Amino acid sequence: MRQVGKTKVLLVGSGAREHAIADALIAGGAEVYAYMQLLNPGIKKIAKKYDVGKAGDVASAVKFACENSAEIAVIGPETPLAAGIVDELKKAGVECVGPEKLHAQLETSKSFTRNLVKKYGIEGGIKFRIFTKGNATEAKQFIKELCSAGGCVVKPDGLTGGKGVKLTGEHLRNEDEVFAYCKDVLEAHPSVVIEERLEGEEFSLQTLTDGNGGFLHFPVVQDHKRAFENDCGPNTGGMGSYSDSNFLLPFLEAEDVEKAKTITEAVAAAIKKELGAPYRGVMYGGFMKTKAGIKLLEYNARFGDPETMNIMPLLRTSFLEICKATVEKRLAKLKVEFERKATVCKYVVPEGYPDNPVTGRIVVPEGGKSLVYYANVEERNDGIHTTKSRAVGFVGMADAINDAEKIAEEAASKVQGRVFHRKDIGTEKLLQKRIYHMKKVMEAGK
Repeated sequence: MRQVGKTKVLLVGSGAREHAIADALIAGGAEVYAYMQLLNPGIKKIAKKYDVGKAGDVASAVKFACENSAEIAVIGPETPLAAGIVDELKKAGVECVGPEKLHAQLETSKSFTRNLVKKYGIEGGIKFRIFTKGNATEAKQFIKELCSAGGCVVKPDGLTGGKGVKLTGEHLRNEDEVFAYCKDVLEAHPSVVIEERLEGEEFSLQTLTDGNGGFLHFPVVQDHKRAFENDCGPNTGGMGSYSDSNFLLPFLEAEDVEKAKTITEAVAAAIKKELGAPYRGVMYGGFMKTKAGIKLLEYNARFGDPETMNIMPLLRTSFLEICKATVEKRLAKLKVEFERKATVCKYVVPEGYPDNPVTGRIVVPEGGKSLVYYANVEERNDGIHTTKSRAVGFVGMADAINDAEKIAEEAASKVQGRVFHRKDIGTEKLLQKRIYHMKKVMEAGK
């Protein structure tokens, strides 16, 4: 029998991010109804009820929510947000932790966000230009200017699963390759954003806002996009991440994080002015500390994957209460507390990921100190099988990063099957590399 007063929550998504969110919701007393794109074995085990359908099938997700009398919806991935799932759920009387389609432009359109920051004079902006097929030839001169000044970054104007961004010196060797990639992008996207390349260290600040002046800033996290150890190989959706017990990172000062918070709150205010309605949901900012201060790289309109696995286990406050406060526009009045712990997340992925992943059966260890979050796997009669994306996230929690790393590593290394993971994430060696790099960058700016 359902507990009296237990809040029914629709959770959309089927990855490790959503597994972590489901855990946090249930720990807070929610009853979770999961609309998944794949049958995630971790979510399946803890959800009250579930349905499987396409990520962009808004009608099916709304139907499932209504059939189960969902009161609140938490939207995990970007695809349903881009398809307008929040708009339709609200019409059906379901309040959402996530922005409406118009506001989801914050992620779905990089040009919208760049132009917004520029128009409202918000700190953290960088040199950029937007090109379409109509003025693509003009990009050559801008590329030349940026490359002569330190390099450039090419971003498709749309969703690319975190894998469409390419940089000179890493993915593109010269101006001709940059221009060729821009032309390729314009075959699939309406426009391309070309930006100056920055030098520094990246970090993620995930923020919830209720659209009524309330902001909840989660502890900062650093993700690792490159597939292989020592930051080599192609970009991925993220191979792992870490956070520190002081809610900073080894290369950040408190004022750096405060600056990022200020930028996010200014962007939220600008969106309200620009679109005539407040933004409500997650504003996940990608930032970089540079010699010229904190710079904004981009925003996502949902929680990060893997960063969500770092922050959800740290919550002392019920995540359900946080969601309620968000949709009821009283987030500013809610006192939210986090565990003073460090976390390290390591993703186990299929061999060949991301370019040529192999699929097959894997065996995931039971027990141990690590938290386990299933990602893009399929549960079949003979066990768990990998798909062509990330498989399982392991999170260690401890007083110090190096202790958390050991917990995550011990679990990740025991997965059986044709898989690999980055053993260096959260290690002292890699942390020292980040610290040394930041030190060199700041010295060069003097």
